[in-house]
Amino acid sequence: MNIARHIALIEELCFRPFTAEHDASGVEEGGPGYHVVVLESSQGDCGARAATVEQYEKDRDALYDRLASRWGETAPCNLQTTLLRTEQEEIPEPWAWLSARARVAYLWEAEGTGRWVVVVVVDREQAHDVQLLAVVTETAPP
Repeated sequence: MNIARHIALIEELCFRPFTAEHDASGVEEGGPGYHVVVLESSQGDCGARAATVEQYEKDRDALYDRLASRWGETAPCNLQTTLLRTEQEEIPEPWAWLSARARVAYLWEAEGTGRWVVVVVVDREQAHDVQLLAVVTETAPP
């Protein structure tokens, strides 16, 4: 993992204009009010899934340390609660999408940008790759 590269990309997303409609192109996707970027991906190596999840959680924690020194320490956000709420209420994107794919998120309000930065490990769906994602959104967490 290249932390410096990931931090630079996250900083860039804090200022990049959002697309008007959902757009998925390669390792990046976005929609009205959010960007999603794949920082790391298991790329089909499901045989070592548990080890990959563990490594990506360590990578997420390393990113947390760097981002917390910039925007402050935050408690992890339990996305299971958000997922349960999707059954009863309309949860805005990208939060509904994230809660269906990840269990825990670290998030910050990026000072001076009006945007939220989220770092997650996507591992809920056994049939899909494990991924380390960064999300930048103008929508506050629900």
